[in-house]
Amino acid sequence: MIKIKHTYNLIFFCLFTLLSFGQDKLSTKSDDAFFTVRGSVYLKDTREPIDNVSIQLNDGRYTRTDIFGKFVIKAKVGDELTIMHDDFETVHYTILNDERLTILVEEQNRSRYKSSRAYDIEKQFNQMIDSADAYLKKDAAKSIKFVGDALNYDVSMRQSAEAHELLGDVYVYWKQYDLAISAYKISLQNFEMSSAKLKLADAYTKNGDYQKSIDTYNSLNEKDLSNYQKTTLYEGLGDAYLKLNKTQQSITSYEKGLEIAKQHLIAPKVTDLNSKIAAAYNAKGEVEKAKGFYSNSLKLAKKENKKRAIEEQVKVAEFNSLNMEYDSEIELRKDVIETLEDIEKDSVLPNESPLTPQKQNYKLGNAYLLNNDLENAIPSFKKSIEEADKKEDLDVKKDATRKLSEALIDAGNAEEGLKWLNEYKKTVDELYAKKVQEISQAARFSRNIAEQQNRITSLESDRALSKSKYDLTQERNKRQQLIIYSLIGGLVLLLITGFLMYKYIKQQRLANNLLALKSLRSQMNPHFIFNALNSVNSFIATNDERTANKYLSDFSQLMRSVLENSEEDFIPLKKEIELLELYTKLEHFRFQDKFDYSIDVDDSITIDEFQIPPMLLQPYIENAVWHGLRYKTEKGHLSITIRPKSLDEITITIADDGIGRTRSKQMKTENQKKQNSKGMNNIKKRVAILNEMYKDKVDVMIDDFQQSEDKGTKVVVTLKKD
Repeated sequence: MIKIKHTYNLIFFCLFTLLSFGQDKLSTKSDDAFFTVRGSVYLKDTREPIDNVSIQLNDGRYTRTDIFGKFVIKAKVGDELTIMHDDFETVHYTILNDERLTILVEEQNRSRYKSSRAYDIEKQFNQMIDSADAYLKKDAAKSIKFVGDALNYDVSMRQSAEAHELLGDVYVYWKQYDLAISAYKISLQNFEMSSAKLKLADAYTKNGDYQKSIDTYNSLNEKDLSNYQKTTLYEGLGDAYLKLNKTQQSITSYEKGLEIAKQHLIAPKVTDLNSKIAAAYNAKGEVEKAKGFYSNSLKLAKKENKKRAIEEQVKVAEFNSLNMEYDSEIELRKDVIETLEDIEKDSVLPNESPLTPQKQNYKLGNAYLLNNDLENAIPSFKKSIEEADKKEDLDVKKDATRKLSEALIDAGNAEEGLKWLNEYKKTVDELYAKKVQEISQAARFSRNIAEQQNRITSLESDRALSKSKYDLTQERNKRQQLIIYSLIGGLVLLLITGFLMYKYIKQQRLANNLLALKSLRSQMNPHFIFNALNSVNSFIATNDERTANKYLSDFSQLMRSVLENSEEDFIPLKKEIELLELYTKLEHFRFQDKFDYSIDVDDSITIDEFQIPPMLLQPYIENAVWHGLRYKTEKGHLSITIRPKSLDEITITIADDGIGRTRSKQMKTENQKKQNSKGMNNIKKRVAILNEMYKDKVDVMIDDFQQSEDKGTKVVVTLKKD
């Protein structure tokens, strides 16, 4: 499921990028098609970046390089760039394509630049950064490695900011938004740039932190932004407000961005913002206004290029489908399919793209089906299957074969319909096998990224340690000089040194505790994951697709919650309760004949005021089910209750009427005893470390639940308010 989510997130990001910048890399090039030109200006011999260079186009549009020597400008094939600065002769360059430009210039005044050693470091750093940028969309691990290699040099704060901004770009492209946010924050801590702050706000939106995104956008000063960045600012605000269902605020933001884009002739943004305003009005329920803006975006997109035109046609077709205007949807999809034939002559669309022929034929068939036109729906589904077979797109083939089977049966051709139904079942089996393989690939991908990120973290830690040692050495030298002149001064310095050492040891202890917590959190027992996947396999084997999909949906939601909370020492109690509800629901789904359960939260408790270590309670519930209730001869009961203990404390009780700890221990194998011991020791260590760091915030007590043969087990967790 991780790989599936990653793949579909990648599709969404690619489509968003295409809609935002109007680039046309897959379609045939047009002299009238504007695209984004990204470039850098360096000294030829030293690769020293030059800031504040004037970049001007022959039609009057212009920009300037930032402190990294980089620039971004909209242009088209045949435009001439004029690169001007006081420190080198003016350079003219004709745009040939939309590839990244590197402009190397001859310096006229060497005295303003660095020593030869600094030249070498700057040159090597820039080479590593350029390599990282080149691999950004091809190989995430390689790109991150080159960023690490760049940071391995004795870099300045400015260079560190540039490297971490690029690292954030890598993580955004590969959908690692939490890591991207951390990288952008480090970049801004080193050197604050508007471009990095805009990217941070966008990463917050992609990560679902919409209010943080809005706050970050609002913290930007418009006076520091270019016209294109101002448009991006208001577009980003509109996106975040729309995600929060604040449609009017979203429309207002989009309209401000549209006004700037029109005023400064930023054509792709004019198209995009018309389209987004239409989507916002549709979300608001004002369909007629949405139609008007979609009409504008369609006309504007056709003026850009074929690729951009069909992208907008697909969006409008989806809009028509939602509003049950199937005739209009059918006409648009037919135009899209016809245009795709021209585009595919020069390039191949990846299966992840929403524009592929197999997807559009499937959508067309579905529109015919909803319009009660079986005669045209059937050939469209067959065409979709044919294209899906060519492209090995099992996802689309699965949906298309199912719909084709239903359409044929509805049309009275039951025999052929049953044939396609069997093909559908076969495709489901093939797709399942493919998804299992993708899960394994996703795990390897995550490990590769983690290894490279750990290397960068280690480099940053080593740099901080080296700087600390250097500072400490300097301080000792000063202390020795002061002791010569004054015994009192020496004593004061000794006391200061002692304080610094105490503080250093305290920080080291905190760092060790944080590292230990991270290690303990990472030791997730795969028992539940493997059993969950086996359950899904069983559902699919019995053709129970609906149950499998429901179980997978709940399972993936649980895994997402676990991953989101994995880096936190404490999370809101409300989140932990939601996670427990989902986990207990899944366990009950598999052992319905073994136990019932209840979760009872006292109404007098304000759960938003309490914080709890993530995944603290889940192992106790797992023990209750797997080692107590599962072996009970009669149907048991699992009770989870949360009650107030005092004004600042609550108790969380997990009680089961299972066979109890003594009988459970007698029934276990040696391997099971070892695994259970590890799980409980893991929790004990986490609680001990957290109580050391946060002053005895959590207490855990385990006892028998009742006085009978099935004694059961009761776990009472006492939690203090912050």
